[in-house]
Amino acid sequence: MKETTLKRWAGAFFILAFGILASWLLLVGKPTPKAAPIPNKMPPLVSYVLAEPQTMQLSVRTQGTVEPVREVVLSTELGGRIVSVTPQFIEGGFFRAGEPLLQLETADYESAILQAESRLATAKQELAQEEGRARQAEREWSELANSKANDLFLRKPQLASAKAAVAAAEAELQDAQRALANTAVSLPFDGRIVSRNVGLGQFVTPGTSIAVVYGTERVHVRLPINDEQLALLDLPLTASGREEEEYPKVSLRTQLGGKLHEWLGTIRRTDARVDQDSRNLYAIAEIDQPFESQQGFGSPPLLPGLFVEAEIEGRPIDGLTRLPRSAMQNDDTLRVVDSESTIRERLVRSLYQDNLNVWIPDLVAGERIVVSNSALLQVGTAVTAVLTEQLAFEGF
Repeated sequence: MKETTLKRWAGAFFILAFGILASWLLLVGKPTPKAAPIPNKMPPLVSYVLAEPQTMQLSVRTQGTVEPVREVVLSTELGGRIVSVTPQFIEGGFFRAGEPLLQLETADYESAILQAESRLATAKQELAQEEGRARQAEREWSELANSKANDLFLRKPQLASAKAAVAAAEAELQDAQRALANTAVSLPFDGRIVSRNVGLGQFVTPGTSIAVVYGTERVHVRLPINDEQLALLDLPLTASGREEEEYPKVSLRTQLGGKLHEWLGTIRRTDARVDQDSRNLYAIAEIDQPFESQQGFGSPPLLPGLFVEAEIEGRPIDGLTRLPRSAMQNDDTLRVVDSESTIRERLVRSLYQDNLNVWIPDLVAGERIVVSNSALLQVGTAVTAVLTEQLAFEGF
């Protein structure tokens, strides 16, 4: 029993001694650490492009709705019953200039012509008689050998009255003939029927609205232009004339029938005032012969009411540099790398920008413009600058 207890105490003493020795070795016996040199921190790596100012033409994108240049409410000048209509006098029908669309009853107007002809014949007869009386009075006065003749005696007032009566009768006949011609209702331009309000057999009075029509020779699109876009364009803002080729060209596009179609037009004028609500100026794009397929495009008719996207060609602008949007800071600054590979700040103004690009004037050719991580770089930071290939910018 005593022997067993002695062995237990011996084992415990051994374990305690081993733990004390191990702790001493860990705390006291470990080697003293040696100072290591601090490695040199590498400057951050940035990518840059070289500023290359050029003369550029920037297009402007906008949108609008196609409208006819000429749209009128067709009304009758005369009254009467409609005795015939042409097949073109329907909604959507096309008509030619001078082509009658409907015919009013003519009997009353033919009768008016006969009456006017009768009055003219009577007036001419009375004029002939009065001319004879005037000649007779002149002979009688000359036989009296008196140089002073009375106008009334010479029947000059009566002759003037007879001539006026003939002129009035002739004008009345012309009015009657014109009224007869106007019983055939037509228009002086090619067009299309939007809606019609009368039909065959209906009686109309003067001024009755019979149809709404528009001309097919030209349509236009009002395109809103903001102040930033206006700086890029050479719009016709004054009354000074231009040659046709000098007006800005515009390309119109829209989806129709599941396909993208395109038409070409011209900006020949602008609205007379700036819109008070949007503060935009509206440029008017005109498209000639919209119902004829344009050469090389094969587009369908450009129908009024279509919503189209427009791209207007800009004027040439010198000294522009195009950069990616990543180069531009929110405070209108750029980060540039100077000759000592240090970041500098460059305050600039953007002439125009879209979702991908920014166009900046007045940059110096060869300036190194940072295009990667520029927002994280502090002014004065030394960097390792790497020239990236000139980016294939998308957009205009």
